[in-house]
Amino acid sequence: MTALAALLRQALRRVPGVHVHDLGTRQCGIVSFLKDGETPDQTRERLRLQKINVHVSRSPRAPALDLAMRGLDAVVRASVHYYNDEAEVERFVRVLDG
Repeated sequence: MTALAALLRQALRRVPGVHVHDLGTRQCGIVSFLKDGETPDQTRERLRLQKINVHVSRSPRAPALDLAMRGLDAVVRASVHYYNDEAEVERFVRVLDG
């Protein structure tokens, strides 16, 4: 899962207007990001309409994520799982770039 999440992070960093917000040297299968021009809820809804599920984490509800300390109100979080593959990562990025 971590390799697939790393692939997703790399692909997202190549999309203009998408900002990955993951920190640390050891990263997990959850990828946090924002897309310019959309609220996290708008991004989630747009992806949901394409049968792509993501979650929105908000600062007051997620103190362990240190969002407020980084000046973020919320982030979109995508979780890759053992049943996901590279084709799904490519589709995710294509739809997000939309």
